[in-house]
Amino acid sequence: MSLRTQVPIDPDAGIPDLIRRLTDDSKRLASDEVRLAKLELGQNIRSGARGALWLSLAFGVGTVTLVALTVGLIAAVGHWDNGHMWAGALIVGALELIAAFMLIKRGAGAFAEPSYTLKETRESLRDTQSWAAAERAD
Repeated sequence: MSLRTQVPIDPDAGIPDLIRRLTDDSKRLASDEVRLAKLELGQNIRSGARGALWLSLAFGVGTVTLVALTVGLIAAVGHWDNGHMWAGALIVGALELIAAFMLIKRGAGAFAEPSYTLKETRESLRDTQSWAAAERAD
């Protein structure tokens, strides 16, 4: 079964009729394209909203989990230190600050790497220019 439809061809149709038919077909095609774009845009918006919802839920669950793990670690360290929960809180807090500092340093290092500002491309163009000048001189 073919998706193409057979268009009846009238051998007696004149150029004005053919142009009118072409205009009508073009309008219908443009209208269909606009309708398809609207449908795709709506679908993309729904998909993006669903993804944002799942990301926000994951962030909330992750935050609650990390808080629970921190409290549990404080209790474990406090229990290990003869029931001094304040010592557990200080030790776990210091460990979390060290971890945060390391993550911040790593993130800042990622931004410090050379960006792609076409520096290599400009150098390559200079090399090509000097090569072309040398070839022209020979």
